Amino acid sequence: MSRRPESERSDWTDLDLLTREEAHGRLLAEIAETDVRLSELDAAEASDASAPSAAAERDLLRSRLRALREAAEDLTDRPKGN
Repeated sequence: MSRRPESERSDWTDLDLLTREEAHGRLLAEIAETDVRLSELDAAEASDASAPSAAAERDLLRSRLRALREAAEDLTDRPKGN
């Protein structure tokens, strides 16, 4: 059997591809971490007048959290009828 030279191998050969379940698990972990950080910022705001940068970070984290949850939900959706 002849192997292709390194220069002719597919770029996909050495990639570590995730299964949907692995990707979903990683998204859930990221969601949990983002939730914790958002809770910390909310608690800091409740106990102290927070700087505008904290408000901006909260807005970004909320947006990120929505996107992460949508991505996780998309991974659990299965095509119907197939």
